[in-house]
Amino acid sequence: MRDPKSASPEALESIGWPPPRDGEQERIARIEAEVARGFAALRGVEPAVSIFGSARAASGDREYAHAREVARAIASTGFNVITGGGPGIMEAANRGCREGGGLSIGLTIELPHEQRTNAFVERAVAFHYFFVRKLMFVKYALAFLIFPGGYGTLDETFEALTLVQTHKIPSFPVLLFGGGYWSGLLAQLDAMVAHGAIAREDRRRVREVATADEALEILGTCHAELCALAHQPPLHRRRAP
Repeated sequence: MRDPKSASPEALESIGWPPPRDGEQERIARIEAEVARGFAALRGVEPAVSIFGSARAASGDREYAHAREVARAIASTGFNVITGGGPGIMEAANRGCREGGGLSIGLTIELPHEQRTNAFVERAVAFHYFFVRKLMFVKYALAFLIFPGGYGTLDETFEALTLVQTHKIPSFPVLLFGGGYWSGLLAQLDAMVAHGAIAREDRRRVREVATADEALEILGTCHAELCALAHQPPLHRRRAP
């Protein structure tokens, strides 16, 4: 077991040990302030999509180029793009969004080993709490586009799937890019259906797509349905800067 003395104060605080020096009310106030600041900073960014993927992808990688292309296409159609604001796939998506004329948003997080904010973020919002940051990803997006990534990418993916499954948010496209990378995950989802752990409807919420055009067709349909429900205006195509 890891020596508790080597853990950061924030990590110890998260499990309530030792008791916080300034009391739980002070912690609640910090959380409330962070939520309010996020809401204020992101007001009016819709329609937007959140794009996730590995921070380790290099600019010469095929996945980086694909994420950039997809983000450019959806931005030119009228969407804005939200990422974690870091390097790799996040950078590619922010870069493509700017090239497509959209608002490029980065929701950064404080980490023990600081992660730089990429140069293509136009509106950056910094967070201390992961759960507050994830709230913003869901609240201000109508879909998640998922590129190959690690724990963080899967965490954000299943956050959205759980919220849709439990009807906490409207039907929410979760689109996987990357072909064979997801074969193991998809096989596991099929096994969960066979075992009765999830319904076939839940399995169908996870969709593989290979091109920007496929994604745009799904996103356009979703946006049109939400606009009809919420009496919102349709998308307007942009001219790239």
